[in-house]
Amino acid sequence: MPRFSIIVPCYQAAKTIADTLASLRAQTVTDWEALCVDDGSTDATYALLRTAAAADPRIRVLENPGKGPSDARNHGAAQASGELLAFCDADDLWAADKLAALEAAFADPACDGAFGRVSFFERRAEDARSVSSVPSAPLSIPMLLGENPVCTMSNIALRARVFAQSGGLRREMVHNEDLDWLIRLVGMGARIDPIDRVLVHYRVSRSGLSADIERMRADRAMALESAARFGFQPDAQAEAVHLRYLARRALRVGLGGTTALGLALRGLALAPARFLTPMHRGCGTLAGALIAPALPAPMRRALFSR
Repeated sequence: MPRFSIIVPCYQAAKTIADTLASLRAQTVTDWEALCVDDGSTDATYALLRTAAAADPRIRVLENPGKGPSDARNHGAAQASGELLAFCDADDLWAADKLAALEAAFADPACDGAFGRVSFFERRAEDARSVSSVPSAPLSIPMLLGENPVCTMSNIALRARVFAQSGGLRREMVHNEDLDWLIRLVGMGARIDPIDRVLVHYRVSRSGLSADIERMRADRAMALESAARFGFQPDAQAEAVHLRYLARRALRVGLGGTTALGLALRGLALAPARFLTPMHRGCGTLAGALIAPALPAPMRRALFSR
């Protein structure tokens, strides 16, 4: 039985899956299995997965009986044999020491889950200029109602029994399914600890789900329903932080015109002090939104790189 089971949902990932799997094989901790769940790809994804599995017995190829990334992750988790589950999307990359960092975190029996910092890149991971931060304390629901510091499912790992207790991800959600799931995890008492180092390299897509800002905003309402069941409602400060996050995301994926500016101004109107704090995020986001159309992309990304 492997120590880690890595769940990799795959859909039309022929251009990126080889690099993703290479980052798994480069892990300094080798006691893992990767469950690659094909979600009905019509490109070469499935063939590439079969080839990878033939070359490395730690890689298993599954076909998703349902549809969608949440279904694929749930299916992979149900087939996993490891004590610890970690998720990695088929276009993201892991730092080589990610599993080693997780192993150290889970040495504490009170740790139910863990996540690190994320770098954002378009072409090469080493060229990333934007890096997420982590809080100084475990995840809380009020924290999640502002800006989700986990950022992506590729950045979360937890004990398999805790995933089972959570009931998994909601299959009907396209965006913020991870936020909804994290809220439910924390609400049921799971301790999700931060690791202050970059463990994931997230590939930014200008045309994919990461660019669908309006749908992200709409689907967040479903996650807020879960928070309400635990007695939490977002206040003006949390909404301002969330709108700042969306504005930064809009800038990162090239939606730097009226989309980013509209989000920033709404957040600023709700809670000016909170939107602008810390200054390098708030003022950088506002400045980027105001001058984005004329600003070179590298300089725009640098404004909100922390």
